[in-house]
Amino acid sequence: MFFTIDSWYILLPAYILFLLSLFIGTRKKNYRAGQYFLLITFAIYLLAVIHLVFFPIEVWLGVNKSTQPLWQVILQEINFIPILTIDIPSFVLNVIMLIPFGVYLPLLNSKVVSAKKAAKYGFFLSLSIEVLQLTFEVTLGSGRTADINDLIANTLGAAVGFLIIMKLVKIRLFKVLVSKFSLAKSV
Repeated sequence: MFFTIDSWYILLPAYILFLLSLFIGTRKKNYRAGQYFLLITFAIYLLAVIHLVFFPIEVWLGVNKSTQPLWQVILQEINFIPILTIDIPSFVLNVIMLIPFGVYLPLLNSKVVSAKKAAKYGFFLSLSIEVLQLTFEVTLGSGRTADINDLIANTLGAAVGFLIIMKLVKIRLFKVLVSKFSLAKSV
């Protein structure tokens, strides 16, 4: 027997809590409207990523019929072979999924000043996603697997997003617009 958990049951309350904490927690910070817009759209983006990579979650109830040790089950759910096992459409979609993350990074954090740094943040976000997908699969039977190619694609996407925003801020009009939204002083 199984049941499905749709994203709205978790993500909508999470977003409402985020909005409440944003407005309560930043009352004394004198954020401009553009900065609130940046934070709200970043939260929406992250919720969309969570929706795409985790939901729906299918929870299997009952006896686990696997006679294999847990470590073997875990190893079966991970693709350790990079590039040779790549699924091109999935790889491209994973790159695209983290491009906005790379664009947001230098606007949110003044310490992100290079594509290498953006790639590092993208790597750790992607690693977190893959570990959670593996955990959900092993514990709930969610049908998601961890894949080294997703990790590579997501890391690449964050670096590409960073490079895009850095090219765009070289255009004077765009730099003025970005300065109205950015929380970081260096962009």
